[in-house]
Amino acid sequence: MTTIQDVARHAAVSVSTVSNVLNGRADRMRPETLARVEAAILALQFRPSKLAQQLKTGQTPLIGLLVPSMTNPMYGYIAREIESLAQELFGYRLLIGSTYRDRDKENAFFEDLLSHGVRRVIVISSLADERHFELAVERGMAVVSYDRGATPGKRSRVGHVMPDNFEAARMATSHLIEQGHRRLAFATVAGMTMSRSAKIDGFFAAADAAGLRAGAKVLDGGPLNEYGDSVIAEVGRATALQIAGAASQPTGIVALNDLMALGLMAGLREAGLVVPQDVSVVGIDGLFLSSISNPGLTTVQLPIPEMARAMVERVMQAPENTDIDEHEMIFKPAQLVQRQSVAPPPGARQPRSKGKTSTTAT
Repeated sequence: MTTIQDVARHAAVSVSTVSNVLNGRADRMRPETLARVEAAILALQFRPSKLAQQLKTGQTPLIGLLVPSMTNPMYGYIAREIESLAQELFGYRLLIGSTYRDRDKENAFFEDLLSHGVRRVIVISSLADERHFELAVERGMAVVSYDRGATPGKRSRVGHVMPDNFEAARMATSHLIEQGHRRLAFATVAGMTMSRSAKIDGFFAAADAAGLRAGAKVLDGGPLNEYGDSVIAEVGRATALQIAGAASQPTGIVALNDLMALGLMAGLREAGLVVPQDVSVVGIDGLFLSSISNPGLTTVQLPIPEMARAMVERVMQAPENTDIDEHEMIFKPAQLVQRQSVAPPPGARQPRSKGKTSTTAT
């Protein structure tokens, strides 16, 4: 096995010179020396020992990513973007774990990551309590939380990156109203996380603006089981069956996310209702699945690539160098993508066409 000492002998330089090249400290090195070291590394096919680097620095070139459940394709999409950017920009790779929005599981993962030298962690979590994130920062970790804002009135060294969930739900609801819908519903699951609360507020804000608050409803599909996000589509399907059996049915539904919207459409179809002729459905996320569903799902597209870049750049800052006044970044939805799951309600006049297939958020 080739060692750094072998490379130094081959290039006729010191071990410290080779180390400087490997660690990007060659800016003051003579060009011919740098060329000899690079040629020796190539000729000997030298690969630095990750274990040796960890023993020297106490860190590994990994970013921990904790997600509620890897079965949710949205988190797979986010993970792909984070991994690509971390590797491209910083040479870091990703270590992923599922926490099911459980504080104890999140805390246990922090302990494991610390023990393995991982000092940079992105957590997708809407839990109201993030004191364990602050404790991790105090122990030398850089932590970024996705999908929840900072606790109002409290200073924090935890970074927060999130979509504007209020605006996403408001856009989705406004689209239904523009199509003529007056009986509106927001379909969600039990448990009031910060992101779900913001979406419900956005739903009601749009209903208020149109004078439709009195008839606007929140449909609670019930609690998720221990598998969490993996059953959201099934909760959507069960919610649709309840809607079909109700005396007064909404004609326009905004779903918590695309996965739940797809479950809703499946359940409505199973109950003998047709989307969008009987009921219109709008999702929030912009999953690739929304474009291949039948009918195609109208959805609010979130700016995932931009948020992923912000998370990676923020988590790569050392905790002591983070600006405490810049710890929260909120991203507006990219656009409302119009597909076939929305149409005017039964008996309503066809609204004037705008001649567009999508509307860019402002």
